[in-house]
Amino acid sequence: MAENVFPLDPTKSMFEQEVPGHNRWHPEIPAAASVRPGSDFRMDCLEWTDGQVKNTDDANDIRDMDLSKNHVLSGPIEIEGAEPGDILVVDILDLGPFVPEKGAPAEAAGAGWGYTGIFARENGGGFLTDHFPEAQKAIWDFHGVYATSRHVPGVRFAGIGHPGLFGCAPSHELLAEWNRRERALIQTDPERVPPLALPPEPRNALLGTLPESERERVAAEACRTVPPREHCGNVDIKNLSRGARAYLPVYVEGAKFSVGDLHFSQGDGEISFCGAIEMGGWIEFGVDLIKGGMERYGMNTPFFKPGPVEPRYSEFLSFIGISVDEDGSNRYMDATLAYRRACLNAIDYLSRQGYTREQAYLLLSAAPIEARFSGMVDIPNACATLYIPTEIFDFDIRPSKEELVARDLGRQASAG
Repeated sequence: MAENVFPLDPTKSMFEQEVPGHNRWHPEIPAAASVRPGSDFRMDCLEWTDGQVKNTDDANDIRDMDLSKNHVLSGPIEIEGAEPGDILVVDILDLGPFVPEKGAPAEAAGAGWGYTGIFARENGGGFLTDHFPEAQKAIWDFHGVYATSRHVPGVRFAGIGHPGLFGCAPSHELLAEWNRRERALIQTDPERVPPLALPPEPRNALLGTLPESERERVAAEACRTVPPREHCGNVDIKNLSRGARAYLPVYVEGAKFSVGDLHFSQGDGEISFCGAIEMGGWIEFGVDLIKGGMERYGMNTPFFKPGPVEPRYSEFLSFIGISVDEDGSNRYMDATLAYRRACLNAIDYLSRQGYTREQAYLLLSAAPIEARFSGMVDIPNACATLYIPTEIFDFDIRPSKEELVARDLGRQASAG
C-alpha cells in the first residue's frame, strides 16, 4: 500500500482534524505534505458536505444543508520541484469507500452507503430546478462494486468510482480573474434564485494550516469550490476513474494539489447537483512533472486520458432532446437546453414505469448513464442524447405491445 500522506479520522469533521484540509481555493493555503515526482501516495477524503447528510428516510438534511462548508478537500500536497508553467501528470491508481470495521463509523457516508440529493431551489438548485424545486434524497447501499437503493427500488448497477474534484492551486492572478468574471456574472441578475455564481464567503472558510493572522484576508479573497475552472476543480467526469491520467496546469510553486468529492457512481452531467452517489473514502495517485509543458502544448485547461475501467453494459434505451423550450420557444443551437429536454424526456418515460419523477431524476444522476451532444450543425436545433443502460433494471423498460404494468416502486426520501 502506498504511503498515506493525508490521513483522516472519519469519526471527526474536517474542521476537527489534526491536520485539516480546506474548502476554498487560494494560493496561500499551506501544503499539508510533500511528495516527489515519480512517487505513489494515498489520501483519505471525507464526504463533500463534511457529514451533513445522514442515512435516513427524510431529506431534511439536504433541505437544511449549510453550503458554506462545502467542499471539504484533502490537501494541498506539494509536488517537489513543480513550478508555474509545468504540467502535473496525475495517475489515478485506485480508490474506494471507507471500510466500517477499520475505523469509519457506520453513520459516515462511504461506510457501506452513499447518497444522491436534489437540492432545493433556494439552496443551490440543480440542472432541472424549475421542475424539481424541493429537496429530495436517495440512500444507496454498497455491495462490492454494485449499488442498490430502498428509495429507488428495481435497479442494481455497477458504480464507476472517481474523484469529482481535484486540481492545483490557482495563482493570485488567476484567482483575481475568477473573482472578477464571476462577480460580473452575478451582477447581470443579482437577485436570481438560485444565484448565477457564488462569490467568496468568509463564513465557515476552512483554510488548512494557514496562520490565524492571515485568515480574515484570505477568506475574503478565496474562491468557492463549486464550479470547474481552468485548473480543473469540480469537473465531475465519471471516466476519471481507476487507470485514468490527468494532465493539470501548474500555477504556483509546488503545484499544491488537492482532491475531494469522491463518488461511488455517477451519470454523465451529475444533473441533480448533488447527483452522484456521494461518499467518503480513500484514493491513490501517482504523480510526475512535464517541465515547461503548459507553453509547449498550449495548455490553458487540463487534458485527460480516461481510464479503462467502467461498467460493461451493452444495451441502452436512448432519449433525444432538441433546443426547443418547454413553452415551445426555439433556441438557436442551445446544447444545454437540448440536454435538459433529453433528461426530461427520460424522466417522463420512467415515470410511466412506476417511478416518481423525483426517483427518476435521482436515478439519472447516480447510475452510469451516457450523455452525448449528437448534432451541433443543423440549424436551428442542437440535438443531445441520453443513454440509459437497460440491464440495470429488474424489469424490461423497453417499449412493447404489451400493456404497461402498474408497479409500486415506493418513493424517494423527501423533506418533512
